[in-house]
Amino acid sequence: MSQYVSRIASTFVGPPRLRIPGQARRPRRIAMLSVHTSPLHQPGTGDAGGMNVYIVELAKRLAAIDIEVEIFTRASSGGLAPTVELAPGVLVRHVDAGPYEGLAKEELPAQLCAFTHGVMQAWAGHRPGYYDLVHSHYWLSGHVGWLASERWGVPLVHAMHTMAKVKNAALAEGDTPEPAARVIGETQIVRAADRLIANTAEEAADLVRFYDADPATAAVVHPGVNLECFCPADGRAAARARLGLPQDAFIPLFAGRIQPLKAPDVLLRAVAVLLEQTPSLRTKVVVPVVGGPSGTGLAKPEVLQKLAARLGISDVVRFRPPVGQAQLADWFRAASVLVMPSYSESFGLVAIEAQAAGTPVVAAAVGGLPVAVRDDETGFLVPGHEPAAYADALRRFIDHPELVDTMGGAATRHAQSFGWETAAGATAEVYTAAMTEHRRQRSHTHHG
Repeated sequence: MSQYVSRIASTFVGPPRLRIPGQARRPRRIAMLSVHTSPLHQPGTGDAGGMNVYIVELAKRLAAIDIEVEIFTRASSGGLAPTVELAPGVLVRHVDAGPYEGLAKEELPAQLCAFTHGVMQAWAGHRPGYYDLVHSHYWLSGHVGWLASERWGVPLVHAMHTMAKVKNAALAEGDTPEPAARVIGETQIVRAADRLIANTAEEAADLVRFYDADPATAAVVHPGVNLECFCPADGRAAARARLGLPQDAFIPLFAGRIQPLKAPDVLLRAVAVLLEQTPSLRTKVVVPVVGGPSGTGLAKPEVLQKLAARLGISDVVRFRPPVGQAQLADWFRAASVLVMPSYSESFGLVAIEAQAAGTPVVAAAVGGLPVAVRDDETGFLVPGHEPAAYADALRRFIDHPELVDTMGGAATRHAQSFGWETAAGATAEVYTAAMTEHRRQRSHTHHG
């Protein structure tokens, strides 16, 4: 697999750079689609996570380089304003599609027709050519984007974020496979899109391997991190004081949605292994779990608390609800190490955020995490999901406390190359390439 990825990666050095005089033009205004989760929602709860952060930050940075963004998302509660200005040049449009409350993500395909109708209504109120391009996120949005791009005569750029076939190939024990309808839907979108944006070369290779994507349409754009928010600031001691955490404790942190895919249970089991091996650590370890139930985790919201009790480690685990970006940055600063034992990650934005805040990461060697984390330099990558292997990685920090600071410093430096400005510039190049190719094809069809 690694040889396959390295071979494919050379095809995906980055977004295509066009050199066609007089033809390359950036879009003035794009329609961005996020059907199932609103950019206004709190990440870490429900279906809100890294993709929400991605959309918000990317849209803001695109607006900063004079590309206006209108984000269409499903209205998930009553009384919402039809439009909300997220930032100068970024507008969120709430589309009525299905009941406001209690609609699971799996039930949303039935509402895509209603959502598409809402998008078309908004478009009908504008002059022709109002939107230059459609950028859809996740497969549900891709289907709306497919129809919109055809109707408006503009290119479709699509970002998968996660893929059904990749998730199903690495399911957590007891987790539910993604349905066949999603696999079919993703295959259709890959064929329809003018350009596909992948977070990493491995994700681009997966698009080719699993979905038969044309390598020429795939462009690698690494997600970014808000380096103003996620930074070392006033340090670990001050962050611990603000959060009421002991100064001398070893603190392995989990931050994210609580669901089998993210595998927070692996961290709890690893801590149980550590305490069984060295009982004296019990008074020196604090394990914060910051996040809310999501996805298949919603069926058993108390499952982690019950697991902690069964493992006999309830006294060292602290469950906390999802928090905003500023406080999340404090949790990262306060931690000795962030632990990400995920079964699948298209990139792992949280890993870059923690590193930007000066905290090393112990992560599963899956998906984009080997790009986000430099093994043995900014943290440790663990093959598989055996709790004992994670316990061994954590013990390295316990036995060599200086690693927290040395790896944390390297992590901060590593994260500097992941600014959102870079991601927005690269995305704008993908847009330009898609528009130029789209015009060329239409001209060819017209003259033909």
